[in-house]
Amino acid sequence: MSLAYLGLGSNVDAENNLSLAVQALRSDFGQVLLSPVYRNAAVGFEGDAFLNLAARVETRLAPMELRRYLRHLEQAHGRNRSAPKWSDRTLDIDILLYDDLVVYDGKLEIPRKEILKFAHVLKPLADIAPGLIHPTEGISYAELWANGSWGEVTLEETDSGFLAP
Repeated sequence: MSLAYLGLGSNVDAENNLSLAVQALRSDFGQVLLSPVYRNAAVGFEGDAFLNLAARVETRLAPMELRRYLRHLEQAHGRNRSAPKWSDRTLDIDILLYDDLVVYDGKLEIPRKEILKFAHVLKPLADIAPGLIHPTEGISYAELWANGSWGEVTLEETDSGFLAP
């Protein structure tokens, strides 16, 4: 079994879409460790605020199989892949980490570069894997969070009761 860390986000019917996605992950992977849910302003475009969280799953799926599974889950929740990169999302799920794998092959990006760029990706990951070491940076996610400079970015921890089993 492998450990995969996922980043989930939505700004369109966010509580419902994230709740349904987490239910699907629990159904297909069993125990799912979830971070707190954070609200933050849309990045890269004018739009409604996003809800973001991280999840850890144990999986027998290889990274590409997991990617296909997640894309199918996004599509089942109305994800429009023809929309611009920086736009509203019904559901966005990325593989942030997969064991200690490092892959940048044009299809997979593990670890996701967004971990080091965006507070809404790093903070939830640091919450559920604070002592885990970033495979290319060589320091923990807690240290990355503590040492980061996030400028005007505001993350607001929100009530995550909508994710209860």
